[in-house]
Parts: sequence; C-alpha cells; structure tokens
Amino acid sequence: MPRPATKKQLLSAMQMEHEALEKALEPLTERQITAIRRTTKWSIKDVLAHLSAWEQMVIGWYETGRKGRTPAVPSEKYNWGQLPALNKEIYEKYRARSLKAVLRRFHESYAEVQKTIKGISEADLFTPGRYSWTKTTTLGSYFVSCTSSHYNWARKEIRKSLKQERRADTPRC
Repeated sequence: MPRPATKKQLLSAMQMEHEALEKALEPLTERQITAIRRTTKWSIKDVLAHLSAWEQMVIGWYETGRKGRTPAVPSEKYNWGQLPALNKEIYEKYRARSLKAVLRRFHESYAEVQKTIKGISEADLFTPGRYSWTKTTTLGSYFVSCTSSHYNWARKEIRKSLKQERRADTPRC
C-alpha cells in the first residue's frame, strides 16, 4: 500500500492497520501477550505500550506546534539518531504496567489520535513545512509513522514472537 498522502488515506490506512493488529491480538492468551521474547527482551504488551507512547508523543508535538511553540522532537533528551535510547526509556517507563492498563491505554490512545487527525485540516496535515518544526516534511508524515506504519511493524513483531514461541515448543531430536 502506498504511503498515505491525504487525510482520507491516512485515516483509512490507520483504521485498516489497527484492525489488522487487533485481529492479530484476538486469539492470543495473556501469557502469549506478556511473554518476553529472548531476542528483543520485549513482550507483545511492551510493543503495545510503545505504540501508545509514540501516538501520544506525536499528539503532543502537534499540540505544542499549534500553540506556536516548537516541540522537542523526538524528545527533550533525544534526537532522531538516538531512537534506540528513547525507545529503551519508553520500555522502562511502561514495562511494569499491567496488561489491563496497557490495553486500556492502547485503545484510548488510538481513539485520541484518530480524533486529533480528524480535527486537523488537509492543508495542515499534508503541506510540507506548514509547521516550522516539521521542516520540509508534513505533519501527516509524522502521524503516518506513529499510526499505520507503526501498527504494521507491531503486527510483524507479533508474528516473530509467535514463531519464536512455536520454535521453542518444538521438541529437538
């Protein structure tokens, strides 16, 4: 699927990828969602918390920019070259949260980001440089990255996790 370039495409891709992610989560047990993967040390629960954290960051950037201020993107402490450290900090912040709390936030954050996008004009979303802090890119690109593209990444992480789990359960001769 091509990268969304309109508000309608963004909302559609976001909904489609979120529904596919929800479908991937449906059959999973609590143990499967909370089991730590050996390779990444993250559980599926951690991936869901990560998604919500990034959705909230992009909403925060937008709200700060809307008020005429320049948000610290991606954060006060990190630049784009330091994403692994930022993601580790997000993981540390949310890893002790219960599955119930993470799932609640996952659903609330999705609804909030969807509502936020619906309230932004097409021009504000997809005019390059519309906000000084986005430089030559578009606000819509930030939302695509933190929604539909991120949901797709999460589904791949779930597949890897389940494949790894099946391999671990397979008897060795």
